[in-house]
Amino acid sequence: MTEKKETKKETKTKAASKTAEVSASESAEKKTKAPKKETTATKAVKKDFAVIATGGKQYVVREGDFVNVEKLGDDFKEGAKIEFDEVLLRDNGKDTEVGEPTVKGAKVVAEFVENGRDKKISVIRFRAKSRYFKNKGHRQSYTRVKITKVA
Repeated sequence: MTEKKETKKETKTKAASKTAEVSASESAEKKTKAPKKETTATKAVKKDFAVIATGGKQYVVREGDFVNVEKLGDDFKEGAKIEFDEVLLRDNGKDTEVGEPTVKGAKVVAEFVENGRDKKISVIRFRAKSRYFKNKGHRQSYTRVKITKVA
């Protein structure tokens, strides 16, 4: 009777070791077969960028980017040049200039694309058990610009 118990224990340990070996070999196969994912380090990254401030907000901009900034006004025509003088940081891939509060002599040149409005958001005020419910909508205006030069 003691022999039967030992054989049951042995079979359990053998089965456990086999499953561990199988799972280890499967995970090794998965590691070798899995395609490599591109990370930001392997992708081609544009090096020149700047941080500008306009409309009470800060934006990271690169040459060729389209950026929606707070509405600048209605007096622009399509293709008009806009200069942002309030450059807080500028980086060219080798040197980084940090302004105190702005970088002197730095500017970002952009081209006006359009004025528009964002999607509608719903602003709801509700008080439980008092029959109080207010629902208002809001669409934020913006100016879309294309960054042409970071200098």
